Amino acid sequence: MKKACWLSLCGIVLLTGCTSRFASMENIEQEKMNRTKIDFSKTKDQVTEYIRKYIPDVNDQQLLNWEAEKSLECMVFDGQKMYFNNAAPNLFRINKEAIAIKQAKDGVEQDGKDKVNLVHVPQVVSEAKANHQTILHPVRMRVKYTLTVKPNMVPQGELLRCWLPFPRTDQPRQGDVKLISTSENKYLLAPAKYKHSTLYMEKRQEKDKPTVFTAEYEYTSNAEYHQLKPEDIKPYKMDSPLYKEYTSEREKHVRFTPRIKELAQQIVGNEQNPLLKVKKIYEWINKFPWASAREYSTLDNIPEYVLDNKHGDCGQVSLLFITLARYCGIPARFQSGFMMHPGGTNLHDWAQIYFEGIGWIPVDQSFGLFPSKNEDEKYFFMTGIDSYRMIVNDDYSYPLYPNKKFMRSETVDFQRGEVEWSKGNLYFNQWKWNIEVEYLK
Repeated sequence: MKKACWLSLCGIVLLTGCTSRFASMENIEQEKMNRTKIDFSKTKDQVTEYIRKYIPDVNDQQLLNWEAEKSLECMVFDGQKMYFNNAAPNLFRINKEAIAIKQAKDGVEQDGKDKVNLVHVPQVVSEAKANHQTILHPVRMRVKYTLTVKPNMVPQGELLRCWLPFPRTDQPRQGDVKLISTSENKYLLAPAKYKHSTLYMEKRQEKDKPTVFTAEYEYTSNAEYHQLKPEDIKPYKMDSPLYKEYTSEREKHVRFTPRIKELAQQIVGNEQNPLLKVKKIYEWINKFPWASAREYSTLDNIPEYVLDNKHGDCGQVSLLFITLARYCGIPARFQSGFMMHPGGTNLHDWAQIYFEGIGWIPVDQSFGLFPSKNEDEKYFFMTGIDSYRMIVNDDYSYPLYPNKKFMRSETVDFQRGEVEWSKGNLYFNQWKWNIEVEYLK
């Protein structure tokens, strides 16, 4: 029997008649298409309405030019062109001319994390040098995390299974984790061996009422900074299990495609020192502007997506960095959770790299080069990270605890949470999340 499936080619989604031998794969592909359609829900009129706030005389040719250069993201579904939900705002983050126009009208925007780090990063660098410490400047935070399922998403009386993010307890720069309260008396915390740190609860749906899951906890987060020189880096033990694992490919986003191999050679050249290799990769990726991202579960290879579209959010550029680093013989892995800066709390992803004799150190590719003439401060986020973090994940796309039965809303990362019931997953449009942070002395 023929089933509907979808193919993505050059930014165009086509519905075709095709036959699949695997019903589960058919279901996954159909779910991916459904999610992609949710991501691409803006019409041309809606997009141009936003753009006209800054470019009043925008015309069709300009739209086509922006689409061709990947500054304005769109897809075609059954013959109708639809735009990514954040395509219009992203235009003014990606296209240089559009950026200049917006800045001329609105001024240069500075978000909460940038305001905090302008003071915080120089403090951390100075303290690290003065005290010869790599983990320092503790900040204690109290978090209230809430996940609210909209009313009547499942029939009355059905059991909802919910996973909330919880700070990891196995990280050198994050500790003193204390669970204060949960909305449900019974809960399960994921053992530390799980790559995704979760707090699991269950609750039955009441008719016409939202179903609310909450957790409150405290933890202490430290900054980490390593002032390294090329001569500090020892040769790798290439026969070690760690080296083999973290310089290998991983499904489905860390893949050594022909383009990755060629690109890595162009970036690194004949350089042999691991620290200088990292610096070359970090600087090269820094040219890609940040832009709001599609849901990761709809993308088949995230690093290739960044290369195709010439932009990416924090997790996307981090996965590109990890892939290039691994191919170049640098052990690297994914880490994520939240950035917790006052006035700038949000989901966030970064990376870690391993140097022999030093261990794992953080790399925040999306924070890029810090605006300072001081070289140590400028490259702070290449071998360091600020105090305002919550580490939840120590890798990507691993099982949750307890095991989730249906395809996750986020198949790569785990931050916002996950919800399911006996007959399927509840996607992001069926619930909302909220995080409240109090900074303790």
